[in-house]
Order: sequence, then structure tokens, then C-alpha cells
Amino acid sequence: MQRTETQTTLPDSARRVQDYLREHGFDCIVIELQNSTRTAAEAAEAIGCSVAQIAKSLVFKNRQDDTPVLVIASGANRVDVGKIEKQTGLQLAGTNGAWVKEQVGFAIGGVPPVAHTARLRTILDQDLKVCRCIWAAAGTPRALFKLTPEDLDTMTGGIWLDLAEAR
Repeated sequence: MQRTETQTTLPDSARRVQDYLREHGFDCIVIELQNSTRTAAEAAEAIGCSVAQIAKSLVFKNRQDDTPVLVIASGANRVDVGKIEKQTGLQLAGTNGAWVKEQVGFAIGGVPPVAHTARLRTILDQDLKVCRCIWAAAGTPRALFKLTPEDLDTMTGGIWLDLAEAR
């Protein structure tokens, strides 16, 4: 894993994530790598961990009120929207990059679990609980930070669900 930036020279969006973490009492450190971490596979390869340890952030639209819903899933899983809808009563729709950026303040490929421009309803993949440590995006397609499932729970206030498609 090769860093290209020091913590003091993080891009603005990654700095926003780092500031949020520090201000909320988390000692996680945002790092920026040379290689892309836009996809779970790219992130796992860049970090040297399993794809299952990547906490990928997906933003859906709740069709009931047009609000964003953040789904944080294990990189090894495909999300089954129907499972989420059955367990929560939400009606989820896909989104596009412009809508995501407008709603949460981050571009697809770098959406972190925290530091959004608005409070988001958050759904967490219960499969992440089996990992001692996980990695989450930190505002850019090359920035991320290491955390625990317990940190993720505390940071987001999300609900843990079985959301993975059957394999």
C-alpha cells in the first residue's frame, strides 16, 4: 500500500471526512493511495485485504419521500434491494452520480459512511460484523480509512440487516 498524500495535504473531501472523524472522537486516519479504491475489488487490492473487508457505500432513493438511503455492504456481497424493502418497508430506487453528489456531498466511488451534507438513513450489512477490521471510502476514489464494525455502528446509527443476494 503506497500513500501519495500526507494527512495534511488530503483533498478537501477527504479532509472533510478526517475532520468529522476527529470531531466525533474516532481515531481513524484517512489515507490516500496511489491506486484507485473506487470499487471494492480495487480497494481490497490496494490495501491488501479481502474484498469482504471493504465497506462499500451505495446510495439509493427512497421513492416514498425522495430522500437518500445509504446502504453500506460488504464488498463481497451484491445487495438484494427486495430484502431491504421487506425488512424496512422502504421503497428503493437506483440513482445517478449527479443526484448522489447533490444529496450527500460526495461523488460515487468515494462516498464515506459519515460527513454527508445531510443526515442519512443508513442500512448496514450484517456480514461486515464477522470482520475484525473493515475499510471504508473517505471522500475520494483513492481515499479510505480503517475501522471496526463497532465503529461503523456508532458512526452511522445504522440498522444491521441481512441484505446480501443469495449466492
